[in-house]
Amino acid sequence: MRVAVLGGGYAGLVLTRKLEAELPADVDLVLVDDTGEHLVQHELHRAIREPDYFDAITIPLGELVERATVREARVESIDRESREVDLDDGTLEYDACAVCLGARADFHGIGGVREHATPLKRPSHARDIRAEFLALLDAGGGTVVVGGAGLSGVQTAGELAALAEESGAEAGAHVDVVLLERDDDVAPGFPGNFRDAVRDELRALSVGVRTGVEVVGAGPDEIELDGGALPYDQFVWTGGVRGPDALGGKRQDVNATLALDDHTFAVGDAARVFDAEGEVAPASAQAAVRATPVAARNVCEVIAAEREAYEPRFDQWTFETPGWFISVGDSAVAQLGPEVFTGRMANVVKSSVGLTYLADHGSLRGALDVLGHELGEDLSL
Repeated sequence: MRVAVLGGGYAGLVLTRKLEAELPADVDLVLVDDTGEHLVQHELHRAIREPDYFDAITIPLGELVERATVREARVESIDRESREVDLDDGTLEYDACAVCLGARADFHGIGGVREHATPLKRPSHARDIRAEFLALLDAGGGTVVVGGAGLSGVQTAGELAALAEESGAEAGAHVDVVLLERDDDVAPGFPGNFRDAVRDELRALSVGVRTGVEVVGAGPDEIELDGGALPYDQFVWTGGVRGPDALGGKRQDVNATLALDDHTFAVGDAARVFDAEGEVAPASAQAAVRATPVAARNVCEVIAAEREAYEPRFDQWTFETPGWFISVGDSAVAQLGPEVFTGRMANVVKSSVGLTYLADHGSLRGALDVLGHELGEDLSL
């Protein structure tokens, strides 16, 4: 029998490691990923300012799994009726499958945005954003616009503002960083005191924040807003996510069992999950990781039910979070329960969460590399 895990991001890697421990030893476990590497996505924005981060946050999947076979291939489509995955190098049959392909940038069909803005989903995007920004400095400066003030947009704007402060004076250039948000505040959907703290940190970095504005189009040097035009020299887009191409580009709705059908599950950002309390889980690394214990139990239940010829009974997942963490340049905002922390305390909390993830689910090497960047020291093994 075979279990296929599609995608080596947060959900895919952590789920694979749980299945390595929980599946019967004679079940074939295959992890499919188009890059063959695990990307620590929540640290990707840091590589815009510090390119050495690329080595710390991209780790070969072969270093992180034990019994699973890593197959480097792109998932083209999934035939759930025949239980077959169409890959760019062939096909893969399965008895149980977990779709952990993550989300893609959603340009919402807004004319010109896909053509003129750079998203931030892959290391190549961070490299492109950095190169374009440095070229802007060399040209004397200008205006960088970040579309979308969710967690990714806030962190990206913070890194660009910090990079402008560090490198602008040396280059004799001035860069204005402007953050746009369609909703009425930054970090929409989060508690008010968290949003207030995020806005204060952005203000301290001189990031121009414009909320309640909608991007309706974009050209090569001007963004069309619902209230007028905004000239720009660089345009970064973090304004939403869509589902993976293998699922038709849609984040399909799944209930708290995470089941697309009796043999296929969707875990992480690939789907829109309604948990056991009827709440929609956020598209975040934290939610993806926290869903994996239930996903692992339900995948194992499929295998057991197939072998013993009974109807599977699936567990349900409820999303619970101890808090939220976001970096803003060299500072950070952390919420633990009702309390919000900023500055050094928040940085300690955020860094410790990331390092724990790397050490528990990634690698000791990756954890030490990130910690070394934080401390400015070489902690290599």
